[in-house]
Amino acid sequence: MENVDGTVITTSLPMIARDLGMDAIVLKLGLTAYLVSLAVFIPISGWMADKFGGRTVFCAAIATFMVSSMLCGMARSFAFFVTARFLQGIGGAMMVPVGRIVIVRTVSRDELVTALNYLTVPALFGPLVGPPLGGFITTYLSWRWIFFINVPISILGIFLALRFMENIREAEVPRLDVTGFITSATGLSLLMFGLSTISERLLPREFAVGSIVLGAIITYAYFRLARRTETPLLDLGLFKIKTFLVGVGGGSLFRIGIGSIALLLPLLLQLGFGMSPLQSGLLTCASAVGALFIKSAIRMLLRIYGFRSVLAYNALLSAASVAVMALFTARTPHMIIFLVLLLGGCVRSLQFTSLNAITYADIPDPLVSQATSMYATVQQLSLGMGVTVGAFALQASSFLQRHGTIVASDFWPALLIMGLITASSAYSAFTLPSDAGAEMAGRLPKMALQAVSDNAD
Repeated sequence: MENVDGTVITTSLPMIARDLGMDAIVLKLGLTAYLVSLAVFIPISGWMADKFGGRTVFCAAIATFMVSSMLCGMARSFAFFVTARFLQGIGGAMMVPVGRIVIVRTVSRDELVTALNYLTVPALFGPLVGPPLGGFITTYLSWRWIFFINVPISILGIFLALRFMENIREAEVPRLDVTGFITSATGLSLLMFGLSTISERLLPREFAVGSIVLGAIITYAYFRLARRTETPLLDLGLFKIKTFLVGVGGGSLFRIGIGSIALLLPLLLQLGFGMSPLQSGLLTCASAVGALFIKSAIRMLLRIYGFRSVLAYNALLSAASVAVMALFTARTPHMIIFLVLLLGGCVRSLQFTSLNAITYADIPDPLVSQATSMYATVQQLSLGMGVTVGAFALQASSFLQRHGTIVASDFWPALLIMGLITASSAYSAFTLPSDAGAEMAGRLPKMALQAVSDNAD
């Protein structure tokens, strides 16, 4: 529901703006408000799950998302719509991380890769289903139904959660780090606001840059403060765990490189090659098809080659899948573009699932919530940075080639740069021990698995 919602609204933005009497560019602040809300409340999601129980928080998050969706659909003014989107972000900030916490805590480590595969499959339908669904609803019904359709889905989600989920919670939960929450919320929200507006021309460029700089300073101050706090909201001590450092730290470089494709590829196909939005959408959906195709083989590949080899060499393959787009021209057959994007979707899906799994390979159960909060926070920031860095690389290429507007020849340098950033994530993977995540990959024999289980007990 959350992934479809994010892609549906983009398609319908012009119609929403017209009904609310606003410019479509200005109304994009509704999208920004959602991202800012995620940055504020994701860090607190783990503490909430520990304090009140995973099922309780998960159901409350769905209910918040449902109510705020209804408010979005009833909006008659710009301010009301942006406020409702911020409230919707609170629901999204709790929904996805808390759902992941419940899965990691209830599924055995040797089955976690398969479980995370199931978790990510529905998310892949967002970019596949969202744009055409949004176009259909806006054209034949009303844009308000984009938000109203979340109501029955939410009710079903709450029913299923109450029926099947355990309300797992920690017996002893430390007091909330209020100072840390305020500091991290301020710093991360400024960072996300700046990253999401700097390439959108919503506000003066200087304002966005100032938000990024101020947000970075406050976030750095938070991490200095966290080192002196006994139970910090975002625990930097988690980075002492090698597998977590690779999954979050090295994975961030990968997400920055891959995150830029959401911006660069549609612009290349539409601005560079003159394709219609429909033609562009039909080609770019190849990545989602490839991602779904590879899911059934991921566990087998990890069992044969292990996490270190898969993460290292597949990062290089993913980087190549980005860089090869630089060879596309207006005369490149659409079938060739489709096949390249299909293969790119396969290797990127393999990398994302492997990163999601290795992050939790050595995390003790009491630290799962904190690890998830940290992981989800860095994940959102790195994806936002991907779009920002991609836009900067494209604009720099256009400026250096002295083009007044973006043209096709501006894209190949930007794509090569993002490919290099993606490739740089392979270094951290090579530093993993050869047996990293062996239990999770299914590489331990049954006797070894029993020994691991006995030691844990």
